[in-house]
Parts: sequence; structure tokens; C-alpha cells
Amino acid sequence: MDRLILAIDQGTTSTRAIAFADSPQGGFRSVAVSQIELAQHFPHSGWVEHDAAEIWHATLRTCRAVIAEAGGIDRFAAIGITNQRETAVLWDAASGEPLHRAIVWQDRRTADVTARLTAEGHEPMVQAATGLILDPYFSATKFAWLLDAVPGARARAARGEVRLGTIESWLIWKLTGGARHVTDATNASRTSLMDLETRQWRDDLCALFKVPREALPRILGCSDHFGDCDPALLGAALPIHGAAGDQQAALVAHGAMKPGDAKITYGTGAFLVANVGASPVISSRRLLGTLGYQLGDTAAWALEGSIFSAGSAIQWLRDGVGLLSDSAQSEAMARSLPGNGGVYLVPGFTGLGAPWWEPDARGTLTGLTRDSGPAHFVRAALEALAYQTRDLLDALAADGAPPLAVLRVDGGVTANAFAMQFIADICEVTVERPALQEMTALGAARLAAFGIGLIDNLSPAATEAPTVWTPRMDPADRARLIKGWQSAVRAAIIAAQ
Repeated sequence: MDRLILAIDQGTTSTRAIAFADSPQGGFRSVAVSQIELAQHFPHSGWVEHDAAEIWHATLRTCRAVIAEAGGIDRFAAIGITNQRETAVLWDAASGEPLHRAIVWQDRRTADVTARLTAEGHEPMVQAATGLILDPYFSATKFAWLLDAVPGARARAARGEVRLGTIESWLIWKLTGGARHVTDATNASRTSLMDLETRQWRDDLCALFKVPREALPRILGCSDHFGDCDPALLGAALPIHGAAGDQQAALVAHGAMKPGDAKITYGTGAFLVANVGASPVISSRRLLGTLGYQLGDTAAWALEGSIFSAGSAIQWLRDGVGLLSDSAQSEAMARSLPGNGGVYLVPGFTGLGAPWWEPDARGTLTGLTRDSGPAHFVRAALEALAYQTRDLLDALAADGAPPLAVLRVDGGVTANAFAMQFIADICEVTVERPALQEMTALGAARLAAFGIGLIDNLSPAATEAPTVWTPRMDPADRARLIKGWQSAVRAAIIAAQ
């Protein structure tokens, strides 16, 4: 009987658990899935919060459901975890209870702090050390805000009474009954506190951001032993042997293990990660230097471009505006039009990410006429995925990366064939979607399996043939559409000033 890996995939909009089995051919397959949607909290404009206790309870429920469906805990060999990155949690070291709602990666409440640090001239040092620019996206200013917002938290941190961490640290703490306060190097690389080359916390960065080092977790490699699950929770002391941020986990699952490989995940946001090899690269085009993965003493670095609003733009049209009753309707609505009618949506709902990095930008519709209707808005939201992807690929090329022959894609939005074809057309690249779409969870499962020796390498086995889209747009049409997009982005940035 197959030995199973329990993958926990804690995302921005849901918490999932998936049981993966390693097939005789070497390819992983999903044998049980459980998912619970996550409530979003927006206490102020630009603020986004999650209830960390809700995340924990959903994790327990989904894990227990998957274990039962898969035939019991004895079938499982290890746990792997992947998570929404940069989201910051503060909790009590004794009780294990969160002291504030988690501040989500999308949150912009600390924009004034990063603007001040930029004005004081700190960004070159921060970027050289961490690969990251100064932006409220990253965890450090969120950690500091939590310590200042919760009465007594700073004094308690100095006494070792509170803990800081990103979501995987929080879940590992809870799963191990408070025995382990650890993180993996990919999540640590997104805090603005870790030296990208040494992969350790830096005292000068902790001092700059006012984050006490003693409250931070220990940094481990992605396939290291993170601790054992409290047997009272799931029925056995399963080892936690794989952890990585969601985008790095997807990079592993796609098998993008050598320099020049790249993938983009289209979820709530969209994240392009390109493997650049055995040394960090600092971008000149405001892409992010980050860690691709760490396996023991071996590491690969990456350049990343972050789009803050991808699938969330469709979610907004569905839930906020009421133009869709189901996100799947978006493809038919987009195809009902012969073109975009000159309508562009710049989805800056929580600012614009790479390569613009405009935290004060907000969502903007341009090109409206009396002929514009719901289908134009929906099509504009889908087309924005392609324009933003093109911006990232252009920045990657300007940093000296070789042109991509194939762009590997995953995430819920990739079910929309109109959007995928438009990405291929605008970006002038072949788009390839694997048959298995659970790439973030699969990456966590493969890391855990590698960590316990169930598999001896992370190269994915050949599975079902991918779905492929190739460019077919007339170059003049492409140039015209890109020019319209660039004008729309300028309008969104000017409006925010």
C-alpha cells in the first residue's frame, strides 16, 4: 500500500489539506482533499486581516477529514506545509493564542513606514542584503506594527513571552504543541530580515525595522525536520519534513530546478518566479531577489515579480459588484465581445506590485464609453492578467535573464482558456498548464517526501500531457493593446498622487 504525504496548503482565500500518494512511476497523485474558505477582514481602506485562530481550526478540520477519507493516520509518512507568504502573526508563547488578527501580505497599513525608510536612504542597503525593496508587502513592518498595536507586546517580546512568525511558523507551533518555533528559508527570505546569502537573521535589519530577534523563529531548510505533530491532534506523531512559501513550493512542483526555468501562479495575486541559479541576483528593474529553495546546504536563488490582484479582480466583480454569479462565467462573457472596446482595468485594489511598486495606487477603469457594459469590465479584468505578466517578463529580460521558451502556469485562473490564450498572445510565449493543478500543495508534499527519503530527487516524473497555448496575435494588434495598457497604468499612478 502507498505511503501518503499530508500536504497543508494554507492560502489567502482558503485552507486545504491534500493526501498525496507516490505512484510506481514516480509521479504524485492526489487521493483525498478537504478545503475550507477563509474569511477576509477589511477594517480600513488598504488593510487586510485574517483570523489566525480560524486558520488553525480550519487546518485541523481539513487534515482530520483527509486522514479519515484516505484510510487512517497509519497510511501517512509525513506532513508538508505551504502557505501564503509575508502574512504576519503575533501569539502568546504560553497559551499559543494569537494576540491580534494576522496582517495579510496584501495589507498596506505600513506604507508610511516604508516611505520614511526609503526617504532616509535605507533601501539600497536593504535590497543588497535581502533582495527586497522597501514596501509594506513584506513581513518586517507588519511585525513591528503588531508589537506596537498590542499593549505590552514589545516588553513581553523582550522577556520571551510572545512569538512572531509567518503562517507556516504559526501552524508548526500549533501542530507541535508549542515545542518548535521554526520557519523555512523561503518564508524567511520574504520578511526583509534575512540575509539572502547567509540565510540567517541580521541584527542590523532587526534594529532598522524594530523587530526583536528573540521573538523570531529559527531558520531551517525546506526539507529539514521541523518537528513532530502532537499525536493528540491527528492520531500520531507524524514528522513535519517539508515547508516552503506557496510560490517556491510551486517552483519545486513544476520542476523548475535549473537556471532559466520559470513559473507563474495565478491565484488571488500572481507571482512569477524565475530560477537564477546558485548565487543571488539583485534586480535593476525592481523585481525581487528571493530564495527559490534550500535543500540541506544547497540553495537556488530566484527573481520574482509580484502582482497583487489577479484572481481577486474576478472575485471583486463577482462578490463586490455582482456582475458574475460564478467566476467560471467570466470566460463566456469575455468571448462575447470582438475586442476590449478600449476598456482597461488596472486592478490596484491594494496598490500595484512589480515593476511599479506604487502602494497608494487604487483600482482604475479607463476608456469607458456609453457602449461599455458588464462584459467589457469582465474582459478587462482577464486581460489585465496578461498585461501585468508582460510587464514582469519585460523586467526579467531587462535584468539579463534569457528569454523564456515556455511559461509554466498554475492556479485557479488557469482554468480560463480565454485568459491563458491572451497571456500567450500578449507575452509572445508558449503557455503550459500541467494536468495536475495542485502545484503549491504538490511542492510541499514532494519536499516532505524528499526529507524523509521516500523519493531521492525533486525532478517531477512524466505525467499526463500539459495543456498548451501558443501566440497567434497579430504584432500590430499586440502593440496597440500594450500601448493602451501602459496609458491606463500611468493614469492609475497619476490619480494616486
